[in-house]
Amino acid sequence: MKTRIICLGLAAMLVCMPASMAGTIYKWKDANGRVYIGDQPPDLSRAQQISVRVNTYKGGSAEGQEKAPDSAGKKVVIYTTRRCGYCKKAKAWFSRKGIAYKEYDVENSNKGRRDYKKLGGRGVPIILVGEQRLNGFSEGRLGAALRKAGYTL
Repeated sequence: MKTRIICLGLAAMLVCMPASMAGTIYKWKDANGRVYIGDQPPDLSRAQQISVRVNTYKGGSAEGQEKAPDSAGKKVVIYTTRRCGYCKKAKAWFSRKGIAYKEYDVENSNKGRRDYKKLGGRGVPIILVGEQRLNGFSEGRLGAALRKAGYTL
C-alpha cells in the first residue's frame, strides 16, 4: 500500500511541475503488475516514455473555474447519476480533452433534480454546451458541439 501511495504522490508531483522542469517521464510495471511512473525506470527496455500535459489556469473567481480556459464565457454542464456508464465515459472524455465542466447528480443534488425536471429529462447524461443540448454521450456529437461553441480540441 505504501508503494502505491508513493507512486501516486510522485505522479501528482510530476503533473504539478512546470513542463520545463519535468524532463523525461517513464511508466513501467514491476513483476507483480504494479504500475510506476518516474524519471528513472529500473530497465529502460521495459519502460514506456510518456508525455505529461501541464494544465495551467490564470487566476479569477471560483465561478471562473467552471469554464474551460479557452471557452470565453461558454459553459459546459453535465447531468449524471453515479451508476451511469455513459456519464462516466463522458466525464473521462472531458478529462482527456482538458474540458472543464460542471456536474450535477440528478439523484443526489437538489439543483440537479430541479434542472433535470425543467429540461424534461428522460435519461442521462444530459450535456449542455452553452445553449446546445445533447442527450446521451457520443464523442462525435460532443466534439462537434464543443467546436461549434468555440472550443479547440
